[in-house]
Amino acid sequence: MEKTKLVSGIKAWAEDDRPREKLLGKGRQVLSEAELIAILIGSGSRSETAVELSKRILGTVENNLNSLGKLSIQELTQFKGIGEAKAISIVAAMELGRRRKEAEIVKNEKIITSKDAYGIMKPIMQDLPHEEFWLLMLNRANKLIKKELVSRGGVSGTVVDTKIIFKTAIEQYASSIIICHNHPSGNLRPSDADIRITKNIKEAGKIMEITLVDHLIITDSGYYSFADEGMV
Repeated sequence: MEKTKLVSGIKAWAEDDRPREKLLGKGRQVLSEAELIAILIGSGSRSETAVELSKRILGTVENNLNSLGKLSIQELTQFKGIGEAKAISIVAAMELGRRRKEAEIVKNEKIITSKDAYGIMKPIMQDLPHEEFWLLMLNRANKLIKKELVSRGGVSGTVVDTKIIFKTAIEQYASSIIICHNHPSGNLRPSDADIRITKNIKEAGKIMEITLVDHLIITDSGYYSFADEGMV
């Protein structure tokens, strides 16, 4: 009887470690996040299965996929059983998920409120470990012409050139613009530099006849709108 129990236990353990077969037989929707990650990494180690390893990784980020998406290759390889190749697979999959969200945005979407702009930029900026500064260019009907990365910086800031912003806007025949940048720290409060660059771009826009509609500060948890706060 003890032998029967042992065999049964091994079979049950093996089923749990075969997420590929589970996906083929029952569909992708029934798989847990750990099982999906296990498919990416392919195998575990002598001491734990791929699913168990995936659960351990998820446990360190409180099972939050957004937090997992922020882990670097170097951080992932700190887990026993995760080499560079497996870490690259995880990072690539998370980036594909982020780009899919971005691709779902309808082109020429009309931007009426700060929430509309936030909805466009959140998928692009929510997982970034560094600051980026983006420009949204609108036509006279407030429809999005194009969004473009203006600059990329470090954890605490990025350099913004007003001339580049308006050169880009003029090339796209934009009637108005919205500027956006993220705070990786999660702090939504604008810095003195944020307030200063907003004022500079607003004043330059008056000369160029291109209206600054808003400036958004974006974090994973929300956003700050200069327009909503009466600062534009």
